[in-house]
Amino acid sequence: MKIIKENKYTLIKPLNNSLENFLKNIENELSKFKDEHLILDISEIINTKLEELLLFLNISKLHKENGTSFVIIFDGIDIDEVPDELNIVPTFTEAIDILEMDSIERELGF
Repeated sequence: MKIIKENKYTLIKPLNNSLENFLKNIENELSKFKDEHLILDISEIINTKLEELLLFLNISKLHKENGTSFVIIFDGIDIDEVPDELNIVPTFTEAIDILEMDSIERELGF
């Protein structure tokens, strides 16, 4: 995994094209990122299906419970089929927008 820590978030990218290995690595290292806003950039992993992305749902729920954001960058998924608990966006810019919107929601008590 390539990990880039910024002031407001941590960006994580896989080093290979295995979504399964990437998920295992994230799960193994999750305690290190518990209190951080995470952006997972899997945009370069081709042939990814919605069912595979749904494997990240539990991590997303844990982050929301902890008051942090969790966003996946991936294009090519029908966003209407994605559960509300999982933030999937096609670009990095939109991922940053989601972090900002989540922050505003937390401030408003949602």
